[in-house]
Amino acid sequence: MSQIALPLIPGGTGAPSRIVVGNANQAVFEALAAAASWPFRTAILAGPPRSGKSLIVRWFAESGAGEAIDDADRIDETQLFHRWNRAQESGTPLLLVTGATEGWDIALPDLRSRLGAALHLEIGVPDDAMLGELILLHAELRALPLAGDAIAYLAPRAERSHMGVERLVATIDRLGLERKQAPTLSIWRDALEEIVGPREPRLF
Repeated sequence: MSQIALPLIPGGTGAPSRIVVGNANQAVFEALAAAASWPFRTAILAGPPRSGKSLIVRWFAESGAGEAIDDADRIDETQLFHRWNRAQESGTPLLLVTGATEGWDIALPDLRSRLGAALHLEIGVPDDAMLGELILLHAELRALPLAGDAIAYLAPRAERSHMGVERLVATIDRLGLERKQAPTLSIWRDALEEIVGPREPRLF
């Protein structure tokens, strides 16, 4: 398990300043480190909501590894085709990030054929170890204190998604503020019940 630090943003945005690298995205970062070997120096990255795609775009672009376009599937296809051509002419690796969850439906034939040959990358489902690191990161962003045994309890029981972890930590924080107490087992359990349901056997 590791983390990649991001350059500071002047004024701050509340966004994470680090990317947790684990089982769900390790292969993605290995591929990003070898951008020169991509087919036509083009890669397409997909992944579930809140899985760090925009952070990866920022890291890739600011590291000087190449050009990155977030939400590429929302850009005018002719404009995107021109940007792809310019990247080809300059020999610049081009990372395209899509929010499409069921495939990217490209209407422009020329663009579809070019991107069909690109390297396709996807962020997967985090395991317990990565979930634990994500919980710690989101707790740190909220200045939320967690006892030493919190991760051992929460990670195996949490929803297995980046968004689920974010919701879980936000719920723990809210319940602690409402009850005016530091998060303990009762709050962790109640937060999990809100997220995964009270009949979930893993809670006990």
